[in-house]
Amino acid sequence: MSATIEETPIIRKTMELCQTILAEPSMQALRQRIDAFMGDQKARAQYDGLLTKSQALQQKQQSSMPLTGEEIADFEQHRDSLMQDPVARGFLDAQEELHHVQKSIEKYVSKTLELGRLPSEEEMSAGCCGHDGCGCGH
Repeated sequence: MSATIEETPIIRKTMELCQTILAEPSMQALRQRIDAFMGDQKARAQYDGLLTKSQALQQKQQSSMPLTGEEIADFEQHRDSLMQDPVARGFLDAQEELHHVQKSIEKYVSKTLELGRLPSEEEMSAGCCGHDGCGCGH
């Protein structure tokens, strides 16, 4: 199996889009916040600890075991502490913003493929695709 991707017009334009995204100043600022977090051992350890606590609580709930007030308070204290760290907060905000950008791009591409043309502003802001069988209730 070849590790290279055949360069088609679609792949070239996708690469151009990716380069445009990387060159966008707001994306560069997001990347800087992520890099700052990755370089901050204290913030990363705090984040990892919170994830571990979250997973343990979720597993306990999935096992139908009740969570104690002490466990919840401990989790909330660690979460609040993480949110007060500006590097960690910047990372979390950057993640959320990147997720929003990704979802917007996915929505535009999906809608274009679905419609067979560029979608209008109204179609992009609508909660459904406007076609029967889309599952949106129309």
